[in-house]
Amino acid sequence: MTIGPAMRPGPPHGQEPEGAGGAHGGMWSTVIRRRALALCAGAVMALGAAPAAAAGTPQPFCGQVWGSLPEAVPMRVADAVVTDVRAGRHECFDRLVVDLHGEADRPLTYTVRYAPQVREPGSGHTVPLRGGAALQVVVGAPAHGEQRQPTYVPADRAELVDVDGYGTFRHVALAGSFEGQTSVGLGTRARLPFRTFTLAGPDSGQVRLVVDVAHRW
Repeated sequence: MTIGPAMRPGPPHGQEPEGAGGAHGGMWSTVIRRRALALCAGAVMALGAAPAAAAGTPQPFCGQVWGSLPEAVPMRVADAVVTDVRAGRHECFDRLVVDLHGEADRPLTYTVRYAPQVREPGSGHTVPLRGGAALQVVVGAPAHGEQRQPTYVPADRAELVDVDGYGTFRHVALAGSFEGQTSVGLGTRARLPFRTFTLAGPDSGQVRLVVDVAHRW
Protein backbone atom coordinates (compact mmCIF):
# COMPACT_ATOMS: atom_id res chain seq x y z
CA MET A 1 0.00 0.00 0.00
CA THR A 2 1.44 3.28 -1.09
CA ILE A 3 1.49 5.97 1.47
CA GLY A 4 1.13 9.50 -0.03
CA PRO A 5 2.23 12.79 1.41
CA ALA A 6 0.73 13.72 4.75
CA MET A 7 -2.56 15.59 4.47
CA ARG A 8 -2.80 18.98 6.16
CA PRO A 9 -5.92 19.66 8.12
CA GLY A 10 -8.17 22.22 6.39
CA PRO A 11 -9.39 25.42 7.99
CA PRO A 12 -12.52 25.44 10.09
CA HIS A 13 -15.72 25.51 8.15
CA GLY A 14 -16.54 29.00 6.81
CA GLN A 15 -13.02 30.44 7.38
CA GLU A 16 -10.67 31.29 4.55
CA PRO A 17 -7.32 29.60 4.64
CA GLU A 18 -4.25 31.68 5.56
CA GLY A 19 -3.05 33.86 2.71
CA ALA A 20 -6.37 33.64 0.86
CA GLY A 21 -6.88 36.51 -1.55
CA GLY A 22 -3.19 36.96 -2.32
CA ALA A 23 -2.40 40.40 -3.76
CA HIS A 24 -6.04 41.51 -3.50
CA GLY A 25 -6.01 41.00 0.28
CA GLY A 26 -2.86 43.12 0.69
CA MET A 27 -4.27 45.88 -1.50
CA TRP A 28 -7.48 46.15 0.53
CA SER A 29 -5.49 46.28 3.78
CA THR A 30 -3.43 49.19 2.39
CA VAL A 31 -6.56 51.05 1.27
CA ILE A 32 -8.19 50.64 4.68
CA ARG A 33 -5.08 51.89 6.46
CA ARG A 34 -4.84 54.94 4.18
CA ARG A 35 -8.49 55.82 4.72
CA ALA A 36 -8.09 55.53 8.49
CA LEU A 37 -5.03 57.80 8.43
CA ALA A 38 -6.88 60.34 6.27
CA LEU A 39 -9.83 60.41 8.70
CA CYS A 40 -7.50 60.92 11.67
CA ALA A 41 -5.63 63.72 9.90
CA GLY A 42 -8.92 65.44 9.03
CA ALA A 43 -10.10 65.27 12.63
CA VAL A 44 -6.84 66.78 13.89
CA MET A 45 -7.04 69.63 11.36
CA ALA A 46 -10.65 70.38 12.33
CA LEU A 47 -9.75 70.52 16.02
CA GLY A 48 -6.82 72.82 15.31
CA ALA A 49 -8.84 75.14 13.08
CA ALA A 50 -11.58 75.89 15.61
CA PRO A 51 -9.43 77.86 18.09
CA ALA A 52 -7.76 79.70 15.21
CA ALA A 53 -11.12 80.86 13.86
CA ALA A 54 -12.24 81.96 17.30
CA ALA A 55 -8.98 83.81 17.87
CA GLY A 56 -9.38 85.60 14.55
CA THR A 57 -12.80 87.07 15.46
CA PRO A 58 -12.39 90.81 16.19
CA GLN A 59 -13.29 91.73 19.75
CA PRO A 60 -14.74 95.11 20.83
CA PHE A 61 -12.10 97.54 22.11
CA CYS A 62 -12.05 97.31 25.93
CA GLY A 63 -15.24 95.26 25.66
CA GLN A 64 -17.21 98.34 24.61
CA VAL A 65 -20.36 97.90 22.54
CA TRP A 66 -21.05 101.59 21.90
CA GLY A 67 -22.01 103.18 18.59
CA SER A 68 -21.77 106.53 16.84
CA LEU A 69 -25.47 107.24 16.24
CA PRO A 70 -27.26 110.10 18.06
CA GLU A 71 -28.25 109.58 21.69
CA ALA A 72 -31.03 111.64 23.23
CA VAL A 73 -33.58 112.01 25.99
CA PRO A 74 -36.58 114.09 24.75
CA MET A 75 -35.62 117.72 25.17
CA ARG A 76 -37.32 120.02 27.67
CA VAL A 77 -36.06 122.66 30.06
CA ALA A 78 -34.88 121.12 33.33
CA ASP A 79 -35.08 122.71 36.76
CA ALA A 80 -31.30 123.01 36.76
CA VAL A 81 -28.54 125.28 35.48
CA VAL A 82 -25.12 124.54 34.01
CA THR A 83 -22.28 125.31 36.43
CA ASP A 84 -19.17 123.79 34.83
CA VAL A 85 -17.72 121.78 31.94
CA ARG A 86 -14.69 119.55 32.50
CA ALA A 87 -12.92 116.56 30.99
CA GLY A 88 -10.82 113.59 32.04
CA ARG A 89 -8.67 110.85 30.54
CA HIS A 90 -9.23 107.13 30.99
CA GLU A 91 -7.49 104.03 29.67
CA CYS A 92 -10.22 103.18 27.16
CA PHE A 93 -11.90 106.55 26.55
CA ASP A 94 -11.90 110.31 27.14
CA ARG A 95 -14.73 111.75 29.25
CA LEU A 96 -16.61 115.04 29.04
CA VAL A 97 -18.70 116.10 32.05
CA VAL A 98 -21.28 118.89 32.18
CA ASP A 99 -22.03 119.81 35.80
CA LEU A 100 -25.47 121.13 36.71
CA HIS A 101 -27.21 122.22 39.87
CA GLY A 102 -30.92 122.32 40.59
CA GLU A 103 -33.97 120.28 41.50
CA ALA A 104 -33.82 116.54 40.93
CA ASP A 105 -37.56 116.01 40.41
CA ARG A 106 -37.20 116.37 36.63
CA PRO A 107 -34.96 114.05 34.61
CA LEU A 108 -32.16 115.77 32.75
CA THR A 109 -32.67 115.89 28.99
CA TYR A 110 -29.99 116.01 26.31
CA THR A 111 -29.03 115.37 22.70
CA VAL A 112 -25.56 114.19 21.68
CA ARG A 113 -24.76 113.59 18.02
CA TYR A 114 -22.07 113.86 15.39
CA ALA A 115 -22.61 116.82 13.08
CA PRO A 116 -20.84 118.19 10.01
CA GLN A 117 -20.52 121.47 11.94
CA VAL A 118 -21.42 122.64 15.43
CA ARG A 119 -23.37 125.90 15.34
CA GLU A 120 -24.18 128.54 17.92
CA PRO A 121 -27.80 128.36 19.05
CA GLY A 122 -29.77 131.39 17.94
CA SER A 123 -27.26 132.93 15.53
CA GLY A 124 -26.36 129.74 13.66
CA HIS A 125 -22.71 130.75 13.42
CA THR A 126 -20.23 127.90 13.00
CA VAL A 127 -18.14 127.02 16.05
CA PRO A 128 -14.55 126.27 14.92
CA LEU A 129 -13.36 122.93 16.29
CA ARG A 130 -10.12 121.01 15.86
CA GLY A 131 -10.25 117.31 15.05
CA GLY A 132 -11.51 114.93 12.41
CA ALA A 133 -15.11 114.86 13.72
CA ALA A 134 -17.42 117.03 15.82
CA LEU A 135 -19.89 116.06 18.52
CA GLN A 136 -22.64 118.51 19.42
CA VAL A 137 -23.65 118.16 23.07
CA VAL A 138 -26.92 119.91 23.94
CA VAL A 139 -28.31 119.79 27.47
CA GLY A 140 -31.81 120.97 28.38
CA ALA A 141 -30.66 123.53 30.95
CA PRO A 142 -29.48 127.14 30.66
CA ALA A 143 -26.16 128.56 31.81
CA HIS A 144 -27.89 131.35 33.74
CA GLY A 145 -30.50 131.81 36.46
CA GLU A 146 -34.05 133.14 36.26
CA GLN A 147 -32.82 136.73 36.42
CA ARG A 148 -30.33 136.06 33.62
CA GLN A 149 -27.41 136.05 36.03
CA PRO A 150 -24.70 133.72 34.62
CA THR A 151 -24.16 130.42 36.42
CA TYR A 152 -21.23 129.34 34.23
CA VAL A 153 -18.61 131.86 33.14
CA PRO A 154 -15.63 130.11 31.52
CA ALA A 155 -12.29 131.89 31.26
CA ASP A 156 -12.28 131.22 27.50
CA ARG A 157 -15.46 129.95 25.86
CA ALA A 158 -13.44 128.89 22.80
CA GLU A 159 -11.20 126.65 24.95
CA LEU A 160 -13.30 125.32 27.81
CA VAL A 161 -10.90 122.53 28.75
CA ASP A 162 -7.23 121.93 28.03
CA VAL A 163 -7.28 118.58 26.21
CA ASP A 164 -3.66 118.60 25.10
CA GLY A 165 -2.34 115.04 25.27
CA TYR A 166 -5.78 113.40 25.26
CA GLY A 167 -6.17 110.25 23.19
CA THR A 168 -9.50 111.18 21.57
CA PHE A 169 -10.49 114.76 22.45
CA ARG A 170 -9.04 117.56 20.36
CA HIS A 171 -11.13 120.61 21.33
CA VAL A 172 -13.93 121.64 23.70
CA ALA A 173 -15.78 124.92 23.08
CA LEU A 174 -18.95 126.55 24.34
CA ALA A 175 -21.42 127.03 21.49
CA GLY A 176 -23.82 129.04 23.64
CA SER A 177 -26.87 129.03 25.89
CA PHE A 178 -30.20 129.95 24.33
CA GLU A 179 -33.88 129.39 25.17
CA GLY A 180 -33.17 127.11 28.10
CA GLN A 181 -30.58 124.97 26.34
CA THR A 182 -26.79 124.96 26.53
CA SER A 183 -24.68 123.65 23.66
CA VAL A 184 -21.07 122.47 23.76
CA GLY A 185 -18.91 121.57 20.76
CA LEU A 186 -16.57 118.60 21.19
CA GLY A 187 -13.90 118.02 18.56
CA THR A 188 -12.66 114.41 18.41
CA ARG A 189 -9.82 112.68 16.58
CA ALA A 190 -12.30 110.82 14.34
CA ARG A 191 -15.89 109.60 14.33
CA LEU A 192 -15.57 107.16 17.20
CA PRO A 193 -18.12 105.27 19.33
CA PHE A 194 -19.52 107.05 22.37
CA ARG A 195 -22.01 106.66 25.20
CA THR A 196 -24.06 109.20 27.15
CA PHE A 197 -25.60 108.97 30.61
CA THR A 198 -26.40 111.04 33.70
CA LEU A 199 -25.20 110.75 37.29
CA ALA A 200 -26.62 112.28 40.44
CA GLY A 201 -24.45 113.98 43.06
CA PRO A 202 -22.01 113.89 44.58
CA ASP A 203 -23.69 116.71 46.52
CA SER A 204 -27.39 117.29 47.01
CA GLY A 205 -29.01 119.00 44.03
CA GLN A 206 -26.15 118.16 41.68
CA VAL A 207 -26.41 116.17 38.46
CA ARG A 208 -23.84 115.41 35.77
CA LEU A 209 -24.18 114.73 32.07
CA VAL A 210 -21.39 112.34 31.03
CA VAL A 211 -20.17 111.73 27.47
CA ASP A 212 -17.50 109.04 27.00
CA VAL A 213 -15.79 108.73 23.61
CA ALA A 214 -13.71 105.60 22.97
CA HIS A 215 -10.13 105.80 21.76
CA ARG A 216 -10.95 103.46 18.85
CA TRP A 217 -13.53 101.01 17.55
